[in-house]
Amino acid sequence: MTTRLYEHPVFLEHNTPPGHPERADRLRSLNIALEHANFSGLQRHQAPQANEDAVLLAHPEEHLFSVMRAVPEEEDEINQIESDTYASQKSLQAALTGIGGAMAAVDDVFAGRADNVFVASRPPGHHAERSRAMGFCLFNTIAIAARHARKAHGAERVAIVDWDVHHGNGTQDIFWDDPDVLFCSTHQMPLYPGTGRKDEEGASGNIVNAPLSANDGSDHFREAFKSRVLPALKDFSPDLILISAGFDAHHRDPLAQINLVGEDFDWATGRLMEIADRTAGNRIVSILEGGYDLEGLAESAGLHISRLMRG
Repeated sequence: MTTRLYEHPVFLEHNTPPGHPERADRLRSLNIALEHANFSGLQRHQAPQANEDAVLLAHPEEHLFSVMRAVPEEEDEINQIESDTYASQKSLQAALTGIGGAMAAVDDVFAGRADNVFVASRPPGHHAERSRAMGFCLFNTIAIAARHARKAHGAERVAIVDWDVHHGNGTQDIFWDDPDVLFCSTHQMPLYPGTGRKDEEGASGNIVNAPLSANDGSDHFREAFKSRVLPALKDFSPDLILISAGFDAHHRDPLAQINLVGEDFDWATGRLMEIADRTAGNRIVSILEGGYDLEGLAESAGLHISRLMRG
């Protein structure tokens, strides 16, 4: 397998207040893990910055303008957009670079330059609804990547699998009426943001939620994957699989109570790769979402990337 990784120093410059869980140390911890010899074959590239117009693939112009207005002029200033969502001087640039990395990743897998790609970006994106920044997220990066695949590469069926412990309400909101995008999510309920019930199925049955309860562990997660997510993917037969790769369902994470271990993400990655091999020419793009314990994030993301590399 040929695996690429997109990264950029600007991702470290999206500043949040002291004590905020979504912090630059998350990427620093992942970078330490990637220094291991196991990752010597990983193709590491600097993510390009997307044009502001790319945001409009998933958001109205007013949402773009509202985020732009929230960006402070002073280097050490941090503006609050929502209860837990902030913008610093480089936040817009970081978000656009994350989008650029995701779009480049989609281009890579359709051009055959890579079988799969991991985008190590921040801020995350899956809570950003069509017209609202929330949950640490400014723009919905994975939704923009899906729309880019449809527009630029003629992808007919794009599947998004979200295993972040928090439900990807923003992605669900954006694709609720789109039968050509399948959204599947495992997540803890009840938990922020409060969405993600099984009966939230989308206008065309294209939303598949598999909620888990607090203190569920590996067996429950894998059963939810096997009973709900994987059958839906097989029926949908996607041209491309996108992963909202949050690692906050790890047992060490401070924001939730799902007790997964790193091997669970390895296992889930392998199952998605099997489907991608059958229907999508191996095409997988994975984008970092949550994961707030540094050790748990480094372990889980490392195993995820390692599985992408070895097939």
